[in-house]
Amino acid sequence: MGKKLRKFNRATHRDLGYFFVAMILIYSISGIAINHIDDWDPSYVVNRWEVKTQMPINKNSFDKEQAKKLLLEFDIDNRYRKFYFPNDNRLKIFFKGGSVILDVHSGEGRAETLSRRAIFHTVNWLHYNPNVYWKWFSDIFAVALILLSISGLFILKGKNGLKWRGTILMSIGIILPLIFLILFYF
Repeated sequence: MGKKLRKFNRATHRDLGYFFVAMILIYSISGIAINHIDDWDPSYVVNRWEVKTQMPINKNSFDKEQAKKLLLEFDIDNRYRKFYFPNDNRLKIFFKGGSVILDVHSGEGRAETLSRRAIFHTVNWLHYNPNVYWKWFSDIFAVALILLSISGLFILKGKNGLKWRGTILMSIGIILPLIFLILFYF
C-alpha cells in the first residue's frame, strides 16, 4: 500500500471511529443486555411484594372506589387505571406503573411495579430501530463498521500488521465463529 493510500486509510479509520463511537457504545451495551434477556429484563426493573386485605371483595358489587381504597391500603398512591376479574377467584387492579392481583376469597395477593432502567431502556429502544430514519442511520453505521474492519487491517505494517501478528489474530477471529457454527448451528 502506497504512502498516500496508507495515510488516507488511517484518516478514514480514525474519522469513522470518532464519528460512530456513540453508535458503537449503544449497540454494544444494548447487545450485551439483549444477550442476557433470559436472565433479566434489560429495559425494566420489576418490583414485587406480597399484599393482604381484610376488605370483602364481591365480584358483583366491586367498583372503582373500592379498588382505590385497596390501593391506599397497600400504600400504593400511584394513579388508579382500571380493574377486572380474570376469573371468579381473582381481582386485578391496574395503577400507573404496575398492578395488584388478589385472591378474592383470602384477600392475599401480589403487587408489582415496573420502572424503566435508566440507560438500558434508552439504548435498547434505539437498538430495535424505532423508525425509518434510525433504520437508515443504523444501516449506514453497519457499512461504516465494515469499512472500519477493513481499514483496520491495514493500519499497521510489518510484523504487527498483516504479515504476521495481524494474520494470526484475524485467523483466530474467523475460526471462533466457525467453531460455534459447527458445534451449535449445523
